[in-house]
Amino acid sequence: MRHRRKGRKLGRDPAHRKALHSNMCGALFAHGRIQTTEAKAKELRPIAEKLITLARKDPTDVAAQRHAVAFLRSKDAVHDLFHQVGPRFTERPGGYTRIVKLGPRPGDAAPMAYLELVDHQP
Repeated sequence: MRHRRKGRKLGRDPAHRKALHSNMCGALFAHGRIQTTEAKAKELRPIAEKLITLARKDPTDVAAQRHAVAFLRSKDAVHDLFHQVGPRFTERPGGYTRIVKLGPRPGDAAPMAYLELVDHQP
């Protein structure tokens, strides 16, 4: 039984899963929207929201930036997060992302979705 076991394994070992989350969050902050499977989007959403909350409080907080660099592993992604994404959500109390379901992927019928920032304009 898997009582009280939260999170999906996504068919990866823990280090690969952490790298996947890091790379996908960086892409989300750089582009505003990413297309992925529903399971990955549902796993990534709370991680991205916590990072945006970290960035919106104070863009000059060095400790918060170091915390973000430790997770994202990219100074460019952290710069985008703290200087472009974070300031856009200073007045919003939460709910910075949305998941838009797209339907099955042609190759293997995996359910696909967009994970996007709520103020993203395509």
